[in-house]
Amino acid sequence: MHDELLQKAKTYLMNNYKPFPVIFETGHGCTLVDDQGKSYLDFVSGIAVNALGYGNERLNKALKEQLDKFTHCSNLYYNIPSIQAAEILVTQSGMGRVFFCNSGTEAIEASLKLARKYAKKHMDGKRFEIVAMRESFHGRTYGAISATGQLKYQKDLDPLLPGIRHAVYNDLESVREAVGENTCAILLEPIQGEGGIIPASREFLQGVRQLCDERGLLMILDEVQTGMGRTGKVFAHQHYGIKPDILALAKGLGSGIPIGACIATEEAAKGFEPGDHAATFGGNPLSTTAAKVTLDVLLEDGFLEEVSRKGEHLQKGLRALAEKFPMIQGVRGNGLMQGLVLDRAPGEVVGKAMEKGLLLVGAGSNVVRFVPPLVVGCEDLDKALAIVEESLKELQGDPL
Repeated sequence: MHDELLQKAKTYLMNNYKPFPVIFETGHGCTLVDDQGKSYLDFVSGIAVNALGYGNERLNKALKEQLDKFTHCSNLYYNIPSIQAAEILVTQSGMGRVFFCNSGTEAIEASLKLARKYAKKHMDGKRFEIVAMRESFHGRTYGAISATGQLKYQKDLDPLLPGIRHAVYNDLESVREAVGENTCAILLEPIQGEGGIIPASREFLQGVRQLCDERGLLMILDEVQTGMGRTGKVFAHQHYGIKPDILALAKGLGSGIPIGACIATEEAAKGFEPGDHAATFGGNPLSTTAAKVTLDVLLEDGFLEEVSRKGEHLQKGLRALAEKFPMIQGVRGNGLMQGLVLDRAPGEVVGKAMEKGLLLVGAGSNVVRFVPPLVVGCEDLDKALAIVEESLKELQGDPL
């Protein structure tokens, strides 16, 4: 049956992924089980999506209750879960308005459109350019891929969306040089995820905020991967003491149920009027139910503090490995978003770990990414570290 299903997958699914030959059937906690009964400790979590892990009773109960009510009604009307989720997001962000969509790339598309719409209506009417960062990643749709600062994702897609310039991440002078008289917004990630788990320096992110204030620009933060408690705060930018004008969210927002969100200040939200933008499934009562439950859990007393503590535990363990193995060049990240920097591509380590029952994923050209569910326990963190150490030993020999 396993081989038959794999063959059907290769026959009927488009060849735009390169998945491992494994088929998952069930999950519980931080563990996935394949169709042959093998268990895997999951430190990919849907690429930072499954914030509450698998089989969360509170989430499942709320989703089942909503299923029995109704699943969709369109944005021609209001629904209770979307109003509740929007209220929490606005309250926690200190911003003004929310637009719900279905994914991170849609949240970025909404952010780009909102910035240009606002510029046309409320700036001088001539500004349209957006400054993004090199080595960034913002999604796969046309606007998002045009803003992405990695050529490998843009191959064979030109001409791309015009009016986007790229500056060097963590180099404030480079950003200043990229800003011109037609610039309306600056887009960046607090931690570059796909670029290799590269955190922004405090001086850089605060400097970009100040630059936007000086030039009258909108600051757009892509927190698709870093948001929703991943770094130990609801939003990663809260570590830096700044607030964006537009904020893009997705991934962990729905704990596995597809949802994205674009949040804007009251002022920036003036860029959209009725008919300016839409998403058929955006604000779906099922997905916003998942968002509300996720937010409720994140905001429970002590939850985010535990994420920070577990992130420190993971980073400490990774740094200990870095002292043992010469192939490790460094460790970087924040909270439960950590990267092990190697002297080679991450594929060998990811493959070895998978053989031993640990799921990991690469980031950039030489980083192994660790983004477990936020509910992971220290016992599972230690188990994962032990598997990584065993994998490194086999690849490089005994540690120093």
